Amino acid sequence: MNTKTSVISQAQLQEQFAFCDKIAAYWQQQNITPTAYVETYGCQQNEADSEKLRGYLTMSGYAITSQAEGADVVIMNTCAIREHAEQRVFGNLGALTHTKRRHPRQKIFLCGCMAGEETVSQRIKHSYPHVDGVFSTHHLWQFPQILLNILSGSKRQFFVEDEPGSIAEGIPQVRDSSLKAWVSIMYGCNNFCTYCIVPYVRGRERSRQPEDILAECRRVIEAGAKEITLLGQNVNSYGKDLENGMDFADLLKAICRLPGDFLIRFMTSHPRDASKKLFDTMAAEPKIAKQLHLPFQSGSSRVLKAMNRHYDRETYLEKVRYAKQVMPELVLTSDVIVGFPGETEEEFKETLSLIDQVHYDSLFTFIFSPRTGTPAAKMEDPTPKEEKNRRFDELCALQNEISIQIHQNYIGKRLRCLIDGTDKDLLTARTEGGRLVRLAGDPSLVGTFQSITITGATTWSLTGELN
Repeated sequence: MNTKTSVISQAQLQEQFAFCDKIAAYWQQQNITPTAYVETYGCQQNEADSEKLRGYLTMSGYAITSQAEGADVVIMNTCAIREHAEQRVFGNLGALTHTKRRHPRQKIFLCGCMAGEETVSQRIKHSYPHVDGVFSTHHLWQFPQILLNILSGSKRQFFVEDEPGSIAEGIPQVRDSSLKAWVSIMYGCNNFCTYCIVPYVRGRERSRQPEDILAECRRVIEAGAKEITLLGQNVNSYGKDLENGMDFADLLKAICRLPGDFLIRFMTSHPRDASKKLFDTMAAEPKIAKQLHLPFQSGSSRVLKAMNRHYDRETYLEKVRYAKQVMPELVLTSDVIVGFPGETEEEFKETLSLIDQVHYDSLFTFIFSPRTGTPAAKMEDPTPKEEKNRRFDELCALQNEISIQIHQNYIGKRLRCLIDGTDKDLLTARTEGGRLVRLAGDPSLVGTFQSITITGATTWSLTGELN
């Protein structure tokens, strides 16, 4: 793995913009307005990457469309976290043979985390001849060059070399929403959890300069954003590779000083680097949502060590206790893996007891999925699939019971919520803690903060009334 960080120069980026101009001219000469479709799988970082791809495509003269059928360019921006997600991508990619047959000039690309796996790029090369190009996350900044090569008649493009992790400032973005903005503050990961492929496909940690982050936040606020979510594989380690001494808590404070009425969220937080300074900053700053996604993955210290998580059960619980002490209203969510290789029934019960002790508002739950190339994929795994499924169901039942209890406690409370959309004839809103609220109201309220009284609750959402 190449561990060096490469900063893409403005000259290199200007060259990509020149490729965009050439692509636009190519279509103008044919008197055609081309269309492009970008399908995103996986995490919010992939969503942010897709916004950059749409930015490049728009600069190249493409109109963004909502379906692959008939599109001149189709990009599948993929996730490699779980085997099921990869198989779904391969299935959908195979189905594109039909759209390309009906629309022969269609160009198809696969990018994202899957593209960084050598086994995937080789499979595409040999078994998916209708795919025109594959490029990893390290090569996203070169997409205009890749597209122009294909339009100019070059052979299939595979930009998947083990390049250093890069930072490219200034790529245009077409955001899905003007109300909510994803802002990446860093890329890559240094933790190498034994089950996770991310460090191998996204590279080592590299932080953006704070002035670039602040400038982007300022732009989205001025454009009307009311909610900014800061992104990174581990936002808590922000700044460790910089020389200015700024850490994540310092960055949060700096963003809070920007003018405007907005709320800051962030994900994902690794418990290893979650500090009292971070929790104190969250508690002190009104613009930071009192919401924390802090993945614990397992309640067993032995399993956590096998996962290479760099903390044990008690260390995690101590961090949670302090966070709740300084933020009594904190909404806490987490990730958990059931059936990690070698997990015993007793260790699974430790996970249940941790959930019962912490009382999470909600959980993202997963059955262990072996990823080729990670240490966990080679570990002995004697637990039958049926047993893992039973444990998974038991865990979900416990969390669902806790979630409905927590949600019922909202009834009668008056909360400041952001009206963020509509669902049929109702408005949708989010509490500061990120809980979904449905309520009646005029669509003109979308994009505003409103006081809402909670009137009902289910396991997954709340209902309310405008005050």
